[in-house]
Amino acid sequence: MTDPYLIGGAVGSPYTRKMKAILLYRNLPYRFFATLSPDGGDLPKPPLPLLPCIWMPEADGTLRPTSDSTFQLRTLEARDAGRSVVPTDPALAFLDYLIEDYGDEWVTKAMFFYRWGIDENVDHACNMLPLWNLGVPEEYVQGFRGSFGQRQIDRLSGVVTGDLEICGPVIEASYERLLKILTALLRERNFVLGARPGAGDFGLYGQLTQLVQVEPTSMALARKDAARVMAWVDLMDDLSGLAVDGDGGWVAREDLGTNFHELLAEMGRTYVPFMLANEKAIDAGEAETHCEIDGVKYWQKSFVYQRKCLGWIRDEYAKLSSGDRAFVDATLKGTGCEALVG
Repeated sequence: MTDPYLIGGAVGSPYTRKMKAILLYRNLPYRFFATLSPDGGDLPKPPLPLLPCIWMPEADGTLRPTSDSTFQLRTLEARDAGRSVVPTDPALAFLDYLIEDYGDEWVTKAMFFYRWGIDENVDHACNMLPLWNLGVPEEYVQGFRGSFGQRQIDRLSGVVTGDLEICGPVIEASYERLLKILTALLRERNFVLGARPGAGDFGLYGQLTQLVQVEPTSMALARKDAARVMAWVDLMDDLSGLAVDGDGGWVAREDLGTNFHELLAEMGRTYVPFMLANEKAIDAGEAETHCEIDGVKYWQKSFVYQRKCLGWIRDEYAKLSSGDRAFVDATLKGTGCEALVG
């Protein structure tokens, strides 16, 4: 039997849920343990303090620690063949990459906002998050709000926005539109790019596990208007039994459809202006990022990692052949997403 991957993370971490679901879908053996578990005490330290850490078994019997779900899933692709989450068509693979980044870097703002920016949800998070560790001491649970919880609340201006009263409604409206777009898209096909899930599906799913399964306010919105999305997230939890026929199951280019373009347009409306403004701020050495989203002056602390994400997107775009790039350009045209690579 192949040695299992070890994954250390948290039930309340969208990126942990993303990677657990990918391992399950790809039928890769793994063992999960919570970050507070003693099981991880003797393992090599990860390169970055991010959730999850995945320790990958090497030929010499050692375990190599890895961080960052974007790269973890691609490392898994390189190591293990079959049931890929990357479309075989390079142009679709690029669009899938964009959607994954949108989930990881923009939809996460909604997750963070609903968890730490609304009082009733803060109470719920501080009660639930520590309990997703078996045998956690009661004194840790009681002190969670004043320690980890307070640190997360303090990070709102860096992760979400510097002004919740003005900019919070931008995040809320974006989340509600995403629910409607996904509801329409999932009426057409089972996943964003066909009959099988891509990295973009898992990127969206990770954030939505918290938004439609955990946080009271955002979950109520989904329950009211997006039952199909809630059900899809439940199904995405474990796709180990989904039948996949080789490299087939991806949507044809000509069948992407109107609802897929609506998703791109939503990305162009919110995620794109933020990413471009953040790039400009980082390159200018500015500590704050300012832009306009939906007519609102949106701002937050500048974020170096998201500047790197934009660079990686352009790297992927540069790898495309001229024909694939022409198709991507035509698909992005008019959505606002063309500005990412233009």
